[in-house]
Amino acid sequence: MRVFVTGGTGFIGSAVVRDLIEAGHEVLALARSEDSAASLQAAGATAHPGSLEEPERVREGAARSDAVIHTAFDNKSITRFPRNSRIERAALQAVAEVFAGTDRPLVAAGGFAPVIASGPVFTEDDLASSKAGPVGRNVERTIMGLAESGVNASIVRMPCVHGDGDRFTLPRFIEFARKHSTSGYIGQGENRLPAVHHTDAARVFRLAVERAVPAGRYHAVAEEGVPYRSIAEVIGRRLGVPAVSMSPLKARRHFGLYTAYAEGDGPASSTTTRELLGWVPEGPGLLEDLDRPEYFTS
Repeated sequence: MRVFVTGGTGFIGSAVVRDLIEAGHEVLALARSEDSAASLQAAGATAHPGSLEEPERVREGAARSDAVIHTAFDNKSITRFPRNSRIERAALQAVAEVFAGTDRPLVAAGGFAPVIASGPVFTEDDLASSKAGPVGRNVERTIMGLAESGVNASIVRMPCVHGDGDRFTLPRFIEFARKHSTSGYIGQGENRLPAVHHTDAARVFRLAVERAVPAGRYHAVAEEGVPYRSIAEVIGRRLGVPAVSMSPLKARRHFGLYTAYAEGDGPASSTTTRELLGWVPEGPGLLEDLDRPEYFTS
């Protein structure tokens, strides 16, 4: 199978590319620069020049492929999420124009922020909210809308993803602890983050493409919920700063725009995903992975 991958040089996307190639698939990946193209070619993939901002290039890549895995999203700045979400929707629509009325699968990376749980733990049966979420992105709503229109589209909900190359959640927490010489948590720090190693997450995408079930909702969750206090304590010990409880007000000053990540309590199950895809996580847990020098070298 030839799979077109967006974000193939990113944290998750690069793991997806490796997993697909190791499983015997051919990979065509979107490359927005010569450096990205060289990296993809070194990994054994074929580079397709272009970016999400060029839907015609995305459409061409989809037309050359049997499936699409979408992992590209610029999350470097929360304030740019609404703009980047519009770009993402246009790119997904470009794929839909090619895949509509066929059985070729489109699998996209989503998250849990715009999902409403019907119980204490998020499950694959829980539906996406009609709201766009706190930062304006709701890729799941887009994917499910495409599925309703006849596209073989599905979503992989991503928790806190960790591993070599991580540049988002855990590095942000480390950055705040360095800046304030304190590793903070809110209240008792009992709120939980679901987590997965990026190599395990990559396998969910590949299995979802191979299974190709329209409107599928999968959870790439290896750990149902890691207490945030435990995360703060590892960071504090590694940096040599105290891990301390904070009031919600002080936490907002400490974490800024990322306060929601530090205070949210959203344990999630992957029982259905494991059963449907035969997925068994094999990578290290979040705390074990975080407790390495690699996360603290800058």
